[in-house]
Amino acid sequence: MSKLDELMARGTALLGSDYAILCGAMSWVSERHLVSAISNAGGFGVIACGAMTPELLDAEIAATKVLATRNFGVNLITMHPQLFDLIAVCAKHGVTHVVLAGGVPPKGSLEAIKASGAKVICFAPTLALAKKLVRSGVDALVIEGMEAGGHIGPVATSVLAQEILPSLADEVPIFVAGGIGRGEAIAAYLEMGASGVQLGTRFVCATESIAHPAFKKAFIRAAARDAIASVQIDARLPVIPVRALRNAGTEAFTDKQREVANKLDAGDIDMNAAQLEIEHYWAGALRRAVIDGDVENGSLMAGQSVGMVTQEESVSDIVAALVQQAEAALRARG
Repeated sequence: MSKLDELMARGTALLGSDYAILCGAMSWVSERHLVSAISNAGGFGVIACGAMTPELLDAEIAATKVLATRNFGVNLITMHPQLFDLIAVCAKHGVTHVVLAGGVPPKGSLEAIKASGAKVICFAPTLALAKKLVRSGVDALVIEGMEAGGHIGPVATSVLAQEILPSLADEVPIFVAGGIGRGEAIAAYLEMGASGVQLGTRFVCATESIAHPAFKKAFIRAAARDAIASVQIDARLPVIPVRALRNAGTEAFTDKQREVANKLDAGDIDMNAAQLEIEHYWAGALRRAVIDGDVENGSLMAGQSVGMVTQEESVSDIVAALVQQAEAALRARG
């Protein structure tokens, strides 16, 4: 057993994969083709449910099962109005792992997932929430730093790792995410006590990714500093910042926030509806970029590791490179 296998053992045992490398759930990108390719290459693919209806998720899981020879998971957003229906869809298909993102899981959701026999993995942006989730019985945690793409928290990956791993790594497997683009970083987090890692941006330009060629080209051209976080313009709007490549769409989001804030002022919508409107905006803007290739006005959600994405290559080559780099780093450290 190699040193890497040893350090990843808890993660791979939990996932049932060769490597404890989760693919971050990226709306429109993490669909049947990429998810199955990552799982088949020994990593662990995760379908991004995002704003999908239960019917759409049902079809996506069924299509992924046709292509995948290994386990894969499904990422559900806790604020989705039909969360329990989505959990039921996962149960119907015998999905082995459900990843919950976007805040504290609603009452009864963890129990509903566990009742189907699936493992529950939750995102924890703070040590306090991580402890609470562990007490409530989650099987594993993902701690994601602000270097990540898409919706982000306010704390850097390296700080979260130092805060959370020493306290909780013995209790549940923990996957570190945010800004990871090479195997050397994977090795370092494993040595700190992580059981695995999650990468999203690194897989966007995989040959198997259905992202539009223009979307991939934007990633390949971008440097780390081009992936910027969105700005919140109204304190009442609980807008979670989103990291994406700077373009005209970045400006359009500021206008969208103003529009929603004005509706709040006028009493046309309540806070929940305001939040959902913002979420739907992102889903639409992301689709325009990923699927239609509108890289000017769409949303180019990307992590700061985008600077390490330099070409289009197969998922198996990406996974092999990450593993080789991690193994070499561990050997060099004796």
